[in-house]
Amino acid sequence: MNNSIQGIRLFLLLFVTMPLAHGQYTETINTNNPGRSQGAFAVGKGVAQIEGSLFYSAEEHLLQRYERDDIGTSFQLRYGAITEKLEFSIFGTYNRLQQTDFNSTVSSKTSFSNFSRFTVGAKYLIFDPLQFFGEKKVNLLSWKANNKLDWRDLVPAVSVYAGANFDFSENNLLTPPDDATISPRLELITQNNWGRWVFVTNFVADRITTDFPSYQWLLTMTHSLSNKWAIFAEYQGLKSDFYSDDLGRGGVTYLVTKDWQVDSSVTLNFKDTPTVFQVNLGMSYRLDFHEDPPIQQTSDPQADGKKEKKKKKKKKNKLNLEGEGGGI
Repeated sequence: MNNSIQGIRLFLLLFVTMPLAHGQYTETINTNNPGRSQGAFAVGKGVAQIEGSLFYSAEEHLLQRYERDDIGTSFQLRYGAITEKLEFSIFGTYNRLQQTDFNSTVSSKTSFSNFSRFTVGAKYLIFDPLQFFGEKKVNLLSWKANNKLDWRDLVPAVSVYAGANFDFSENNLLTPPDDATISPRLELITQNNWGRWVFVTNFVADRITTDFPSYQWLLTMTHSLSNKWAIFAEYQGLKSDFYSDDLGRGGVTYLVTKDWQVDSSVTLNFKDTPTVFQVNLGMSYRLDFHEDPPIQQTSDPQADGKKEKKKKKKKKNKLNLEGEGGGI
């Protein structure tokens, strides 16, 4: 009877800790959509991923007396290579705008289209609290002990991102005037995982070597309602001489398969120069070529078997001791 109970406890221990052993790689798709922030973790070595969306945005500027309709698409191409902590990416946003001006007695309409962003860069995880502190000890007799907030949960994973913006157009109305052909973009990224809650922050310094540097900060909270559904809320602040704003964003995601996610979101701002309303429909899909590292074996299989038996025996004794003094 005792052996059966210990066997069940050992199974539960492996079941609880197994998802934590994957490191950067996750069994289900790890996507930045539908928010505008980046998560701290890479997609995983050998994983190629595309994240895209279609959006419609309506703007009205009371002081400059214009209305603008914007239909466009944004995309992210992400690939994990060399190490589980490193990810290469391409971010792009293409806009097609139609603007109506009311500054004269007769309104006039103009239209233009171009990339408002095209960035190539890489992200690297510099600190993972799970690797630094190790896995939490699992109390097989107390759900409360396993789910209570620990001070280590407040320590986030930290990544850095470095990229280059490319703009080869001479008269791009969607970027700052006389914008450089190539300009840098730097980001500091943090992420806290609290069970079904995930909190991400991004601090961005963009085009910092140009006449119109831009600074952004994004706060994103995501909550999993089930294994398929999740909701999120996001705040994005922008500060620049070219464009400044405060944006609120919220939406929902649905996991179709472990490699395919669809999403939708709505964006609003908090001023009238201009007012912004945007709806977004997106999708993320990954090609999973990830391989777990091979298990290293010694030249003496019998010796390995003896060591393994000793380890199992020690673990069994440890579980016996925990079972005697445990409780809720």
